[in-house]
Amino acid sequence: MKNLFSPLTIKSVTFKNRIAVSPMCEYSSTDGFANDWHLVHLGSRAIGGAGLIITEATAVSPEGRISPADLGIWKDEHIEQLKRITDFIHQHDSVAGIQLAHAGRKASHSEPWNGGNLLLPEDGGWKTVAPSPIAFSPKYDLPVEMDKEAIKKVIDDFEKATIRSVKAGFKVLEIHGAHGYLINEFLSPISNHRTDEYGGSFENRMRFLLEIMEAVQKHWPADYPLFLRISASDWVEEGWTVEDSVKLSEVIKTKGIDLLDCSSGGNASNAVIKTGPGYQVHFAEGVRKQTGLLTGAVGMITDAQQANQIIEREQADIVLLAREFLRDPYWPLKAAYELQQNVTWPK
Repeated sequence: MKNLFSPLTIKSVTFKNRIAVSPMCEYSSTDGFANDWHLVHLGSRAIGGAGLIITEATAVSPEGRISPADLGIWKDEHIEQLKRITDFIHQHDSVAGIQLAHAGRKASHSEPWNGGNLLLPEDGGWKTVAPSPIAFSPKYDLPVEMDKEAIKKVIDDFEKATIRSVKAGFKVLEIHGAHGYLINEFLSPISNHRTDEYGGSFENRMRFLLEIMEAVQKHWPADYPLFLRISASDWVEEGWTVEDSVKLSEVIKTKGIDLLDCSSGGNASNAVIKTGPGYQVHFAEGVRKQTGLLTGAVGMITDAQQANQIIEREQADIVLLAREFLRDPYWPLKAAYELQQNVTWPK
């Protein structure tokens, strides 16, 4: 029987266990550059025993950042510091992954500890873009509707970011299609009111994502895993649904996505989400059982027994922890002790 510490091989990459560090915004970059903070933040989780460590949402362009302090990979100069981090992670028997992202209409805000407020261009912000001119909430900017040229630019930005990700030494790439950011905005009918080939029908609304996937795959090594994170539900009646997620999974499974990272929410400011331990696991379980696609489970997974049961019950193939890793970078080593699993400790 598989458990939390069973190895998982996807293509040419083997993860020593099923524990992943979920992407977490650090808001600690200047001009997109990684620095010592990121080396310590990500590197300590490698020493702590995680099998996979994924960077925070890494912007493919300056205007794709949530805040001016986001990590970026929009220029070649970013590669060197990221390579330093991936080398360290791989030296400690973990796998380095990068999440490529564009924040869309939720971009241009200050860091949370500075209020998380909208930044106007005169305050160091920029004009936001989206599939349709619909603000996320009254406190957010009214975005500019993207024309075909703007759509092509974002797709090109993802392609160039992929080239840099390979040079930086990452072995897993995750496309960020969740949490109300740009790809999610195209997928969901509540944020995409377009009438061209990128809006309207389900097939049209997923076109932007599929074109990004195609651009990424031109340069991402065929023997390296490619993940996609989605919001499996908008948590509002008129929005994206679990059934939509299953339909999307059937498509992306045939187009090279190896694992679906199943989160939820973030695209509807009026959503009412009942949270609790493992409250999103059923999304990963449903997609996995209905499509056979590998999935990752997220959302208030904090306990070793809880995480182990998710794997043993085949609800998901990996578990991704975020806040628990902030509380305890060495969580996997303690989980191994609790579950009586033999693991290699750092020298």
